[in-house]
Formats: sequence, C-alpha cells, structure tokens
Amino acid sequence: MSIKPRTWKEVKKDLLRDPETASAYDELQEEFSFIASMIEARQKKGLSQADLAARIGTTQGNISRLESGRHNPSMRFLRKVAHALEKELEVSFK
Repeated sequence: MSIKPRTWKEVKKDLLRDPETASAYDELQEEFSFIASMIEARQKKGLSQADLAARIGTTQGNISRLESGRHNPSMRFLRKVAHALEKELEVSFK
C-alpha cells in the first residue's frame, strides 16, 4: 500500500485547526509578510542569496537565516538589505 505524501498546504490547514497554533501563526503574519516581500524583491532583481550577501558585505548564511526568520537583524542590517535591493525600508508603530 502506498501512502500519498501530503502537501504543505494540507499540513498547514490541519495545524491551524488548533486555536493556540492559529493564534501564534496570526501573531507572526507581519514577519512572514516582510520576509516574503524581501525574498520577492531579491528574486525580481535576479539575485541569489549569495549575490545579495556580497552586495552588503555579509555571508549567504546570514541572508538564509534572515529569510527563514531565524535571525533578528539590526536596523542597520535591514537598511543595507533595502539599499542593495533598491527599496525603501519603513518601520512604524501603529
């Protein structure tokens, strides 16, 4: 008997049925959105993580950690990333 692998979308849907998990996920939406926009900007420029790293004087591993959400960057670092992607960095309290 063969078991069909589940897609990420299916797994995510199951996980989000739990109210506690759904709440934690919702709290991270801004971070997920920021990361997705950064990755999209990098890809639109045709840059690899290594290319972006070289532009700002860091390592590909640092860019990977940033894009995976495993790194809490400084404002200075984010400004460098924004400059390298020819984007404006906006941070505000609402």
